[in-house]
Amino acid sequence: MLARWRWPLGFLLAAVAVYVCYEYLLPMADPAVQGWVNRWFPLISLNEALVWAMCALGLNIVVGYAGLLDLGFVAFWAIGGYAAGWLMSTFFLQQNVHFFGSVAAGVRGIHLNFTVVLVAGAALCALFGVIIGAPTLRLRSDYLALVTLGFGEIIPQVFTNGEDIGGFNLSNGNKGIVPIDPIKIGGAPLGPFDLTQKFAIFCVLTGLVLFISLRLRTGRLGRAWLAIREDELAASAMGVPLMRTKLAAYAVSAVAGGLGGVAFATHVNGVLPDRFNFSISITLLAMVVLGGMGNVWGVLVGALVLAWFNSTGLARGGEAFNDTFGTDINFPANTYLIFGVALVLMMLFKREGFLPESRTRLVLKETRDG
Repeated sequence: MLARWRWPLGFLLAAVAVYVCYEYLLPMADPAVQGWVNRWFPLISLNEALVWAMCALGLNIVVGYAGLLDLGFVAFWAIGGYAAGWLMSTFFLQQNVHFFGSVAAGVRGIHLNFTVVLVAGAALCALFGVIIGAPTLRLRSDYLALVTLGFGEIIPQVFTNGEDIGGFNLSNGNKGIVPIDPIKIGGAPLGPFDLTQKFAIFCVLTGLVLFISLRLRTGRLGRAWLAIREDELAASAMGVPLMRTKLAAYAVSAVAGGLGGVAFATHVNGVLPDRFNFSISITLLAMVVLGGMGNVWGVLVGALVLAWFNSTGLARGGEAFNDTFGTDINFPANTYLIFGVALVLMMLFKREGFLPESRTRLVLKETRDG
C-alpha cells in the first residue's frame, strides 16, 4: 500500500516544499542564496516546465499507453492557447461578455473565469482530437506518424494566416492575441509577478492530469490501450473496438494538451502563432521516450528535467563551464547539437528511459540479452 502512494506523495511533498521555499523562505534568505536560486531555478522556468509536463503526460497516453506515434501534438497545445485568447481577452471587441472574469465589467470582449476557460479549452481540444483522429487512425506505424505530422503543421498555419478568413478574424495573424486576462480563482486577479500563485495552480493542473493518467492506466480503457499497443490484431480478436478505443486515446490526450495550452497562454500573457512550431512536438516526444514511455512518473521526471535544461540549465551550465575553463562557447546556440548527442547516448545505453515501465524494461532487457 505504501509503495502505491510513494510517487503521488513525493510529487505532493515536492510541490509544497517548492511553494513554501519561494513564498516564505527565500525572501528571508541571504541575498547570495537568493541570487543563486533565482539564477539556477527561476520560478518562471519552473512554471513553464509544469506546462511542458502536462502536455508530455497527455502525449504519453497516445504514445506510451496506446502505442500510436503522434508527431503533431503541438496542434492541441495551440488550440488550447487560442481558446484562452478568445475567451480571456479583448480580442472580440464587438462582444461584451463577462462571467466571473478578472477585468472590470466595462471592458469589452469575452472575459470568462479561468476555470471555465480550462474546461472550454479541454472540451474543444477533445473535439478536435476526435476530428483529427477519425480519418487517420485507420493508418498504422509510419503512415499514422506522417498524417499526424501533417495536422501538426496545418493547425499552426491556420492560426498564422487566420487574420482574414472570409472576412472573419480568427486569430489576428502574426500579431497574435495579447494580452490575456490575469488568472482569478476566488480572490483578486493574479499580477504578472505572482509566480508562486501560478506555480500552485499549475501544480494542481499537473496533478489533475497525473490523476487522470493513473486512473485510466489501471481501468478497462487503459487495459484496452495496452492491448492495442502490444498486438493490435490480437486485441481486435479479443473484442477490443479498435477505432473507438484509439479515438478515446486521442481525445483524452488532447484534453491534457488543451489544459497545457490554456496554462501556457496565461503564463506568457498572450498567444502568438510562432510559438507553436514542429520542434515542440519533437521535444514532447523526447520527454516521453527519455522519461520512460508508458510510465507516468518517468514521463513527469523527463518533462521537468528537459524543460528546465532547455530554458535554464544549459545556459547556466554553459556559463559555469566557460568560467571554469576560460572558454567562450555559446552553449544555448548549440542546444539542438547537445540535445541530439544526449538522445543518441540515451538510446545506446539506456533506451528504456529514466524511469521505464516495468514491461518495457523487461522487453528491452530480453532484446539486449538475446
